[in-house]
Amino acid sequence: MESKKEAKPKQKTSESVTPSFDENMAFFDLRTKRGQFLFFLVTVLAATLTHFLPKDELQKIFHFNQSTNETSSCQVTPVLENTSPKYFLWQRNMDRIDNGHLKHVAAVFERLGLTRVYNESDAWDVMWAHDYPFTALGSILRNLESYRRVNHIPATGFITNKVDLAVSDPDNKFIPKAFQLPKDEELFREYAKLNPDKMFVQKGNKHRDIYIRSVDEIDYKNEETFIQEYIDRPFLVDGHKFDIGIYVIITSVNPLRIYMYNGEILFRYCPVKYHPFDSKNVDKYVVGDDYLPTWEVPALQKYYKTQGFGMRDSFDAYVRTQGKDPKIIWKRAEEAIRSVIVKAEKDVLPFLRNYQYRSSFFEMIRFDLIINEDLDVYIMEANMSPNLSSDHFKPNALLYEQVLYNVFGLVGIGSHVQRDSFKRQETPTEHMQSANKNIVVNPEVCGEAPCIESCAPEQCQLCFTCLNSYQLFDLHAAFREHLNRGETKRVFPPEIKDPENFDETTLKDLSAKNQMMVKWFLGKCRANKSW
Repeated sequence: MESKKEAKPKQKTSESVTPSFDENMAFFDLRTKRGQFLFFLVTVLAATLTHFLPKDELQKIFHFNQSTNETSSCQVTPVLENTSPKYFLWQRNMDRIDNGHLKHVAAVFERLGLTRVYNESDAWDVMWAHDYPFTALGSILRNLESYRRVNHIPATGFITNKVDLAVSDPDNKFIPKAFQLPKDEELFREYAKLNPDKMFVQKGNKHRDIYIRSVDEIDYKNEETFIQEYIDRPFLVDGHKFDIGIYVIITSVNPLRIYMYNGEILFRYCPVKYHPFDSKNVDKYVVGDDYLPTWEVPALQKYYKTQGFGMRDSFDAYVRTQGKDPKIIWKRAEEAIRSVIVKAEKDVLPFLRNYQYRSSFFEMIRFDLIINEDLDVYIMEANMSPNLSSDHFKPNALLYEQVLYNVFGLVGIGSHVQRDSFKRQETPTEHMQSANKNIVVNPEVCGEAPCIESCAPEQCQLCFTCLNSYQLFDLHAAFREHLNRGETKRVFPPEIKDPENFDETTLKDLSAKNQMMVKWFLGKCRANKSW
């Protein structure tokens, strides 16, 4: 019996392994000439569309974005960080910081490219403090980074405190004789007895309370007041007594450098004419908040309002019409300001040593002065935080902003160099502003013996090889201040008119660092008279 073999499955041909497709899809089959032609046509059309349509229209048609993250369905726009230097405004009552009294400070900062931050703990580059900040913010200010700047110097109250200014230097000819109450009562009575023709004012220690008092009218028990000799025979403009406000900038202590803003002076006139004099009417002899401004003084209007001169130029013109030389006033004013600050420096230094970097601090003070008929100058006050609000007198806005602009330029805040902070820049950038060749002096001394061999001789102390890093820092700072001084004028070290015949014995009462700074300016002046 023939066995029945198991039937083998039929072997599949090549056609049987090809997937089947719908007949309609054969229209796009690349295996056919028709499909190949359509593919070529679609490719050409797509290329043409891509070339001629705007990019945003393509995005709308195909719904795609430029994100490099293929899993993301939305495009992320990067946020650029603000890289400008930062400023911070401070006062004891921070709730009132934006009431308008610092609006010109903020405006000048903003125009110089700085950005405001709102907390003392923020990374600010400069802080403008309306009040004395070293008590409330002492822990921050004692350990500042070297590049940060603050508009006050520790312990400048030795200059700006009314009582200290009046009584601390009895021999200063620019400060009227003063007596502290109650401890100086007997000294005052003796002085008044020897000078029966003199008048005296009793002043409040902190406020503007100023009244002429006879010896018997004075309240000797009032510890909040002091007595000061009254300056009679005041120089008058159109019959009005006035005071002069000079803005002074201290850029460094030990070595000391002082400047005054020379572009304009604040003049404030008493609202009532001086004569006939009446001591009961304080508006005749005391400048108050509602003073008479320059533009309302009839004799000055032709200069100020008609011809466009400033307050100082208008005043100088009037003085010349009276047969006097106003240059005498400004020379004496410089000497008066210099005498006060130079003497106070020794009192400030012990407090400044408690702070990591003395170069962090500068100070702008307004000295208020009066003059008599002989153009003698007397200092009445020195204001630590002078008024910078133009709310009461709108035309003063220009004065305040020009003062601030020049102050910021002088101390390096208003730099011409693009930067994101006040931190030290790369070496080429720093050298572009001042290199060692700019601060060396006295080549005929430093290039010869004994200075090429030793730094011991006194005449060699300014030679480059004898300068330490701290001295180099001070000289570079002084050089940059000279370049950036704008409309400020150096008060100390004083102007050297005859450098070839300079008498160095006049320096004997100065500290060693101040002597060195004066000698450096002397060396620069000998090389270039513009110094």
